[in-house]
Amino acid sequence: MKLFFSLMFFSFCLLSFSHGAISVNLIRNTCKKASQSDPKLSFNFCVASLRRNPKSQTADLQELGVISMELAIANATSTSSSISKLLKNKKLDPFTSICLKDCLGLYLDAVPTLKDAIEDFKTRDFYVANVGVSSAMEASSTCEDGFKEKEGAVSPLKKEDRDFFQLNAIALAIINMFH
Repeated sequence: MKLFFSLMFFSFCLLSFSHGAISVNLIRNTCKKASQSDPKLSFNFCVASLRRNPKSQTADLQELGVISMELAIANATSTSSSISKLLKNKKLDPFTSICLKDCLGLYLDAVPTLKDAIEDFKTRDFYVANVGVSSAMEASSTCEDGFKEKEGAVSPLKKEDRDFFQLNAIALAIINMFH
């Protein structure tokens, strides 16, 4: 009986380990394909981002797609919060304040767009999911472009915009793996 339980425990551990290894390989392979399809997408950023979510350890490709969009939503929400804090600074110059308000609107709009894209993706409407993620992704580029309209202006959101762009690029690459 002791041997039986030992074998059962060993089998469970082996299955858990092999499933975890399969998921790690799925993440790496997915990120490899994604970064090859979009030269602006960092392989290392992709792997680190997807691995950050504990659900990714047992996810299949469709679940990784949902996780990538959820990460983009979390980023947009966090960025919106950061922008709101920046806007409370009374010493902001008017140009930066206007740009930040524009960026806030863009990121606030991106959240429901990405939530809709998740639903479209889950129902396998990959075309509409692609359009939604592409639309949300524009928030980062449009935000950065606003700061470029004034010579010498520096975006305080460079990292947030870059990360949001990358997270959406991951989602788009995964969606396109289903076409």
